[in-house]
Amino acid sequence: MTRDYNKLITYWIHSADTDYQAMIHLFEKGDYSWSLFIGHLVIEKLLKAIFAYNNSQSPPYIHDLLRLAEKCKLDINEAQKDILDTLTTFNIRARYDDYKMEFYKKCTMHYTAQWVETIKELRKWLKETHLNQF
Repeated sequence: MTRDYNKLITYWIHSADTDYQAMIHLFEKGDYSWSLFIGHLVIEKLLKAIFAYNNSQSPPYIHDLLRLAEKCKLDINEAQKDILDTLTTFNIRARYDDYKMEFYKKCTMHYTAQWVETIKELRKWLKETHLNQF
């Protein structure tokens, strides 16, 4: 692993950690749909760090978390695949106007709290299992 890739990996991890704090703050302020949108970014950025680590190249410009995890060559179970698929919808639904209102209504405090907890657990697993040396 070259020094440049170590810098790239560190960049993605730091960016994910910054977004993680934003996700928590947005949730605490009751901005639930944006909290989940940022939560998607947290996982996406960690996966991009893992991709760079595993492949010694820059990650692809994709937002589909399951595709990204597959490109990282992660060994994930069906439940984790379902989680990644759902998290990907947070990106799409928060971004495009025709989905925003439907997504906004779905993002209650209870719904968002459950997903924020899931994102926290997935973040911890990705960092401890695949990025613990950074």
